[in-house]
Amino acid sequence: MAAEFDVIVIGAGPGGYVCAIRAAQLGMKTACVEVRDSLGGTCLNVGCIPSKALLESTHHLHQLQKEFADHGITVEKIGIDLKKMQARKSGVVQSITSGVDFLFKKNKITWLHGWGKVEAENKVSVRSKEGETKTYSAKHIVIATGSEPIELPFAKFDHKFVVDSTDALMFEKVPEHLIIVGAGVIGLELGSVWSRLGAKVTFIEALKNILGNNDIETSNSMLRILTKQGMTFHLESMLESIEIKGDKVTARCKGKEDVFEGDKVLIAIGRKPASSKLGLEELGVKREKNGCIIVNEKFESSVASVYAIGDAISGPMLAHKAEEEGIALAEFFAGKAGHVNYESVPNIVYTWPELASVGLSEEEAKKRGINYKTGKFQFRANGRSKAMGNVDGFVKIIADAHTDRLIGVHILGPMASEIISEIAVAFEYGASAEDLARSVHAHPTLAEAVKEAALDVSKQAIHA
Repeated sequence: MAAEFDVIVIGAGPGGYVCAIRAAQLGMKTACVEVRDSLGGTCLNVGCIPSKALLESTHHLHQLQKEFADHGITVEKIGIDLKKMQARKSGVVQSITSGVDFLFKKNKITWLHGWGKVEAENKVSVRSKEGETKTYSAKHIVIATGSEPIELPFAKFDHKFVVDSTDALMFEKVPEHLIIVGAGVIGLELGSVWSRLGAKVTFIEALKNILGNNDIETSNSMLRILTKQGMTFHLESMLESIEIKGDKVTARCKGKEDVFEGDKVLIAIGRKPASSKLGLEELGVKREKNGCIIVNEKFESSVASVYAIGDAISGPMLAHKAEEEGIALAEFFAGKAGHVNYESVPNIVYTWPELASVGLSEEEAKKRGINYKTGKFQFRANGRSKAMGNVDGFVKIIADAHTDRLIGVHILGPMASEIISEIAVAFEYGASAEDLARSVHAHPTLAEAVKEAALDVSKQAIHA
């Protein structure tokens, strides 16, 4: 045996590296297995961080082209240096991932560089890129291997014409026509990036609305705004085939006349757990049909000493959800009361305007038979929003009709990703709509729209 640890985490994404840090803080001898040459997993390397860097850069371009003239700012010539933009994105990624490396050293976490596999209870093997394999023991083994893009059987990724989300972050030139299959979070964010840079962007979506199970009123408003921005959406359209000829790719839809020819097709129909080749089948770890590892309330799998968190288990595939699970699990190991309140986990779409929500949609509330009331406030009536020149969207609050307790909040508007944090805290403490309405919100701020929507639940909005 090469070494013994209290905890070995397989995967150094947000769930894995945070779990490792918290375990080390609590005095456990901790190791983390990661095959990439940088820590941070999909999120930091080829997901959350690089996509937000490109979204930020292209939002500046959008403001220059569409908004600054209204503020009295004119620019005679606007240029795009995609190579420099991509280099900045890479620099942001490198800075953040190296920060995780520093945190590992600070907390004396051992980075086991290679592919991890659970060989038996309390045993993990790590195979290096050179092919050398070493075996380690641990009291607790944590599977935090994240997720990977779902591939269509008739549209395999060739990473040139048929691409995944990682490829779509690294284009060396702007496509003339980018076809995106799937109008979910990933598709909308990457579509926004390349649309702002000048690409024609066409969405093929099998459902009758964008953003899956999101609140339909909110997602329909988002659809109208993004269509106005120049993106095209074909809803209730099922991709049937992909054909590549020369330097063009053709996408055909089932049962429709829709045929689209473009430079690239981005398949963005969702992600699946990256839990294969970990030795789980041989060990007898029970999984769901979609590959998610089945765990109990303390993240224990069906095999002693093996635990799982993040995208490897059921629930929303969100970095912050994985982080909270990682912290809770490490605290369980230490005999503490770990805690994750799934009702207060925010969901965010980083388009512009942004969309952020916590809790139930109106449709889910109806399905559960909840008697509810709603309040809504438009950003066009908000002073800060008017001053910014960003007036699209609204705040929608759903509260229990009997108790007034918050059960769902949906924000479509500027900086919704920042405003939603007060909602997450409110949910954590079981707040009512009246609690939000009676909380003092600074003026002028975008967050005042939350207060007004809360007031509107009891039809007392001041500025509507």
